[in-house]
Order: sequence, then C-alpha cells, then structure tokens
Amino acid sequence: MAPRANWKGFLRLSLVTCPVALYPATSDTEKVSFNQINKKTGHRIKYLKVDAETGDEVTSEDIVKGYKVDTDTYIEVTKDELDEIALDSTHTIEIDEFVPKADIDSRYLIRPYYLVPDGKVGHDAFAVIRETIRTMDKVAIGRVVLTNREHIIALEPLDNGLMGTLLRYPYEVRGEKDYFDDIQDVKLTKDMLDLAKHIVEKKSGAFEPELFEDHYETALIDLINKKRNGLPIAKAAPKTTGNVINLMDALKKSLATEKDAAPAAKANGKAAEKAKKPKKRIAGQREMLLPIAGKGGKTATAKEAPPKKADKPVRAPARGRKAG
Repeated sequence: MAPRANWKGFLRLSLVTCPVALYPATSDTEKVSFNQINKKTGHRIKYLKVDAETGDEVTSEDIVKGYKVDTDTYIEVTKDELDEIALDSTHTIEIDEFVPKADIDSRYLIRPYYLVPDGKVGHDAFAVIRETIRTMDKVAIGRVVLTNREHIIALEPLDNGLMGTLLRYPYEVRGEKDYFDDIQDVKLTKDMLDLAKHIVEKKSGAFEPELFEDHYETALIDLINKKRNGLPIAKAAPKTTGNVINLMDALKKSLATEKDAAPAAKANGKAAEKAKKPKKRIAGQREMLLPIAGKGGKTATAKEAPPKKADKPVRAPARGRKAG
C-alpha cells in the first residue's frame, strides 16, 4: 500500500504551475518499537492530559496553545489567530531561486521527500520545471508549509520526479567555534599519516547502502525471537576500553589487521557479488520475527495473552558493512 501524501498543493516557477503531492522518502515503521506496559498486569500504559495544578483530566476541546513568558504566565493563542497569519506558501511551493548544490552546507539538511504530479493533469508543466532544474545543474530553493510551519525546501531531479529536502534556518544551526576552539593543534609525523592513509585505502570501497546492517536492530529481533520461544538469553561478553597508549603502535597494528582481513573480505565479496540478486525491498522487522516454536511455545507474556504466529519465517540478515 502506497504511503499517504504529507502535503498536496501546487509547484510554481514564475507563471508555470502544476498540482503536486509530497511523500516522505524515508520510513521508521520497519524498526522494532516498544510499548510501555504495567509489569504487574501486562496491560499497556495510557497517558492522560491533566491540569498541572488540579490534576483533573482535560478534554481536547478545552486545550489551547500557550506561549510561556514566565513561570506561571502564558500568552494564549487560538487556532483562529494562527489561521489569520497563515502564509501563502500553505498551498504552493514557490521556487524563489536556484543555487549550486555544493553551496548547501550538510548541516542544513533535515529530511528528504518525493515530489510527484498530483493527478492526470500538469505532467507537462512538472516536466518543464524538472528538466529546467536538471539542465541548469542547480538546486531549486522554495518554501512549503508543513504542520503549520513554513520550511525551506531544496528541489532537485531524481529519475522522473523531484526530490525535495527540507532545510534548517540559520538560527537552528549551532556554530562550530564553541565546540572546536579547545581542540589542540598537534603536529603529526609523515609516517603516522602514511600509515593512516594505507588503512583508509584498505577499507575503501563503493557506497552500497543495501549492504549496511543495523546491528542493534538485528540484536533486538534476536532477543524478541528467543523470548517468544522460551530460549535462554546469553549474557554479552565484557566490553574492552580500547584506550590508545601508543598511537604509532596502534596504527601499525590496525594496518596489519586490515592486511590479514583483506583476502577473506575479497573472497566473500566475490561470492556475494556472484549470488547477488536485485531486491524489491529490504527485509524489515515483520519478516525477521520468528513464529512461536511448537504448538504450546513459551513466551515472556504467556500468562497474560496467547502468542500470535508471525506472518513470515525468519530471514537471516545479509552480512555487510556497518553503517556510520
């Protein structure tokens, strides 16, 4: 099922306008998530909106927005007052300027969206805007209103559509000087830099995000599967501190480790390349959760509720490089 559009309106470049829809380009729904439950009853915890002073529950119709100006003083702002100052960009992404992509500092990037024509009309105008941006080899900067707040959005061609990336305002980006001023200015020897460069060369490769593995997510799924099937949970091995005593020795040992690992990695890479097949989507949480073993399999919550069988059997995660 296709995701719902986050926003619908018009894309405008001067007098050229077309209806468009904005869709999220990323999703966290496949990640393992938890609910808070009562340890004694196994029931889910529910939060109520209450008056901070009286403790009485407050209904939605009695809740308004307030800006805090003092400990107990708020300026009340109603929905009608907010609607009065609504911006023109509420229903239109107006392209204001074109800038080189390299000029956009990565700290200003928030999250990506897909922008597509909305409906059967306006495809010609959409194509004109898209190809104009592509031909100029620049990024279009516009404004869009999401959740009642105006955002700067950078538009660039992606296949037959447009990718829009929300950008932060300058006041949202912290300056680096407050953090970097105390970093010591040290002199590094040529030997140290040469060894470090060799390590980088050994670990260099193409950017292949499909090979990244979320190791914590995999560990969570393994933990849940074991608890659902009543299996023992092994304790993790103690972690080493990894303190560097001699930098030169550490660089030499690192390089030696990478040299030893290179032949095996190369062999595994060839095998993986030979067996690689195009995937329509990467397996997520639902595909990797195991069904309960046996007819009366034990689970951590067997007393509260009978276990539910998972839709699909476990799929072993592909081995790959760690993200980050």
